Amino acid sequence: MISLPPVVSARTRLLILGSFPGAASLRAGQYYAHPRNQFWPILSSLLGEDLTLLTYAHRLERMLDRGVGLWDVYASCERKGSLDADIRAAVPNDLTPLARLAPALCAVGHNGAESFRHADRSAVLGVPTHRLPSTSPAHASWSIERKRAAWGEVFRVAGIIDVLPAVPGPPAD
Repeated sequence: MISLPPVVSARTRLLILGSFPGAASLRAGQYYAHPRNQFWPILSSLLGEDLTLLTYAHRLERMLDRGVGLWDVYASCERKGSLDADIRAAVPNDLTPLARLAPALCAVGHNGAESFRHADRSAVLGVPTHRLPSTSPAHASWSIERKRAAWGEVFRVAGIIDVLPAVPGPPAD
């Protein structure tokens, strides 16, 4: 299986690195396509715009406009299903071209433990790396609110947001 291409621009300040796209993402040709993956809802909450209502192309455009990029640590692998634990014969992506493609890059966020195992590879970019809790539906031990707070801190450090936006609550009576 072959990974998806990087989604970065000259304005990318924070690069989110996953491990490898899941089966739903590979079928759709879209990052985080599984309907239960919390990536797009968390990103929407942090950026203050419901990206889930947009087409995939517009999601990527809005994400890039805000300085967030995406890619994976693995270029290819063998895997049945979507679990990181089942990844075999993985070939890592060469991250070095990202320094040229994303000159404003100031941080890397590894989405989950498997991606973070390769933090030494992202160190070639010369920016701080951060371990983010996985947005995968398989990582259910953290609530979405707890994940959002952890992701929000990295977004703040990278200059994507100034403060963690409040979570919309129920309407007042």
